[in-house]
Amino acid sequence: MTDPADPFNLIVEAPFDSALSERYLVYALSTITARSLPDVRDGLKPVHRRLLWGMRLLKLDPASGYKKCARVVGDVMGKYHPHGDASIYDAMVRLAQPFALRYPLVDGQGNFGNVDGDNAAAMRYTEARLTQAAILLMEGLDEATVDFRPTYNGEEEEPEVFPGLFPNLLANGAAGIAVGMATSIPPHNVAELIDAAMHIIDQPEGDPRELMRFVTGPDFPTGGILVDNAAAIAEAYATGRGSFRVRARWAIEDQGRGTWVAVISEVPYQVPKAKLIEAIATLINDKKLPILADVRDESDAQIRIVLEPRSRTVDPQTLMDSLFRLTDLETRVPLNLNVLDRDRTPRVMSLKQALAAWIDHQFEVLVRRSNHRLAKIADRIELLDGYLITYLNLDRVIQIIREQDEPKPMLMAEFELTDRQAEAILNMRLRSLRKLEEMELRKERTALDKEAQELEALVASPAKQRTRLKRDLAKLRERYAETTELGRRRTLIEEQGPAREIPLEAMIEREPISVILSQRGWVRAMKGHIDLASAEALKFKEGDGPAFAFHAQTTDKLLLVAGTGRVYTLPADRLPGGRGFGEPVRLMIDLEGEAAIVALLPARNGERLLFAASDGKGFIAKTAEITGETRKGRQVVNLRAGSTVKVARRIPSDDDYVAAIGDNRKLVVFPLTELPELSRGQGAQIQRYRDGGLSDAITFRFADGLSWPMGGDSGRYRTETDLGPWRAARGAAGRMPPTGFPRDNRFGTGVVRAELVKP
Repeated sequence: MTDPADPFNLIVEAPFDSALSERYLVYALSTITARSLPDVRDGLKPVHRRLLWGMRLLKLDPASGYKKCARVVGDVMGKYHPHGDASIYDAMVRLAQPFALRYPLVDGQGNFGNVDGDNAAAMRYTEARLTQAAILLMEGLDEATVDFRPTYNGEEEEPEVFPGLFPNLLANGAAGIAVGMATSIPPHNVAELIDAAMHIIDQPEGDPRELMRFVTGPDFPTGGILVDNAAAIAEAYATGRGSFRVRARWAIEDQGRGTWVAVISEVPYQVPKAKLIEAIATLINDKKLPILADVRDESDAQIRIVLEPRSRTVDPQTLMDSLFRLTDLETRVPLNLNVLDRDRTPRVMSLKQALAAWIDHQFEVLVRRSNHRLAKIADRIELLDGYLITYLNLDRVIQIIREQDEPKPMLMAEFELTDRQAEAILNMRLRSLRKLEEMELRKERTALDKEAQELEALVASPAKQRTRLKRDLAKLRERYAETTELGRRRTLIEEQGPAREIPLEAMIEREPISVILSQRGWVRAMKGHIDLASAEALKFKEGDGPAFAFHAQTTDKLLLVAGTGRVYTLPADRLPGGRGFGEPVRLMIDLEGEAAIVALLPARNGERLLFAASDGKGFIAKTAEITGETRKGRQVVNLRAGSTVKVARRIPSDDDYVAAIGDNRKLVVFPLTELPELSRGQGAQIQRYRDGGLSDAITFRFADGLSWPMGGDSGRYRTETDLGPWRAARGAAGRMPPTGFPRDNRFGTGVVRAELVKP
């Protein structure tokens, strides 16, 4: 015989997966239906509904005084919501924040947080009461319009849903994460919602996209600009899923003398202002947005963020597009209209379905309120009929009361009164027996009969119900009309394209510079286009000398070609200044070991470069395909063992031939089209050698002939126009160059037009 007191005898063996799934399912359903998803009828989660209900019982209406939030939270936690006080207070704080809710339901006094993202003060310091919107939302609770259920401990009752006419679900929105599902509903304008609701009442089977004539998009409490097109907004509302692209509202303020600043007056919904300013300041400090000089927060009651450009020549739209891409000045507000329907079933609804469900709830509330009023009228008429019988038989009624020890049964039997009527007659005061009182009772009886007939007709006629609901909605719309401060639309609907991807050149103030790289790898950028031939400009450390010098712009990207075949990209605006001798270029890039620097030249869009290795192989590459921003550079030339890159030259657009000369002093000329165009590789054989390798190569225009410097300081060039003896197919051995060709087997700078200068 088993001992029932032994706890081990109560253990039930079951498969782990089934036991876990059953328990997790219970938890999931509880989270979905009783915590995270709002009800489509009143737009509230249980914690919000219990908060407002508790405040109503504390008589915290808008005309009364405030009470401590700790008192409210304590009542709600003890009677209705057995969860942590912190979660209840957090929910209460959100209901009071005018930047979180479009129409706050709690009127807070004290520190309830701010748009900077600061937290509210402790509940013992803050006070609260209900707003008029909350009163409208709970209107009708005393008229049997909704069902009540016992609280968690069975000691109190709470409403299952609020009956009020205020469209809270879409007006204030909601957000929550349940198990396996979530909801995200942005706030909307009440006047627009009412217009859409009346359209649905008139045309319940109409096209859902017709609602776009009334609900043009969300209306956020913090304003901003909704920049999506109408088709995207309509698609989101039709499916109940999507997102809305919201930007900050900004304007240009003229500061005089051609200077200006951009002022942000509204930030996107749920973006903390302090974190936004911090993100912008980080961009400035990290030099990721060079065209922005400073950001200042000059906000008081109104938001005012001042953006100061680097110079007056900065394009304002370029600056703002950059900020839209890099910061939360542009965000996406999701739409996931996942709510609990009247059967407590989670569903993703379209805008029309959500409004229609709310309207159906209001029809039900209207009928239940009418039936409740009819019952009250019937009760009152019953008493009035008893009073009138008293007036018609006043002497006999008085006689019975005076002579009978138990007058009630006698009255009920003689005048066919009900128990309630007899009790009411016995409780009448003597002063009520005046003739004037009888007239008032008959007048009240007539009015109640008329009201009852109207209510019975209302309950029996759906058409009358529609008319009555539209009339009530019209009164509500007057309170939240566009002309009122609370009802005016705050978010501007203005279609705009996506923020442009701003090129680096637009981010940097364009200024002329002169770039100088020494033989030992020291680089500097001097302001302006100086005379590169002057001795003062080309001063170097002892034992060092010039390697490359050319004119460029601060917006340029420079390509540094190493003998290892790697190409490094240097932003011209980040080069060290021209004071002193500059800095080692190896501090800016990871240049391998003792790798030689073959070339340094500006990378211009649309241009091509000629690459050639010491083993005679080469190819053509587009500058756009070999640029990169990493310190490690990019491997462009694949070299065979023992070979290095010898040539990296830009190819002018009108060049059509290649000239190559080897260490054996053999020259070959062939068409440029015979070289392949690659982004990486070894290329094709430019010239064939028996001994040695490639010395130099260059491109030129065949019709102009091949030029080379005559040597010395004369600066003169010699040109050979008859190149027939050296013209051959690519890969030929070539023949001795023309008389007067430099003994170092180098073409020098090639032609006078070349930007690359190698003294």
